[in-house]
Amino acid sequence: MTSLRIRKLALVAAGISILSSCVIPDDTSRVAKEDATTAAARREMVGLSEADVRMCAGFPTATADVGPSGQIWTYQRSVQRGNLNIAVPTMALGAISAVGGSVNVAPGGYCNTQIRMLGGRVAEVTYAGDNNLPNSIDALCVSTVDACVAYARQRNRKATAVSR
Repeated sequence: MTSLRIRKLALVAAGISILSSCVIPDDTSRVAKEDATTAAARREMVGLSEADVRMCAGFPTATADVGPSGQIWTYQRSVQRGNLNIAVPTMALGAISAVGGSVNVAPGGYCNTQIRMLGGRVAEVTYAGDNNLPNSIDALCVSTVDACVAYARQRNRKATAVSR
């Protein structure tokens, strides 16, 4: 091989090495923040009645009676998104034993939004599932609670206006 060709291969290997270092870790909790809408739902949905939640989120996918702790309503959502997968083949170049990797951007996932009902009112909202995006925790759960956050804010505005 000519020295020019070896330099080009070294440059390609360096580029691949840089790309493979950009792989997003599975646990993004140290670098990502909770989505603003899902965080707001944890606070603003508390106190909504069962009828209010059915109005803004629809009927739950599943319910569980947990005795004195009330009921847990679960809303299950699968999110299919277009993925961008870049896979670079692994190759060996001289002293560099193996260079390669892959990057996955905007993956799909699923969210289980759990709402604890106590005395016919929302007492707690939480999320479970493969529901994080690279830079936002619980982001795939937004579609379940965004209408309820708006609904709760609208009801609070009306209650504030009436009390004045």
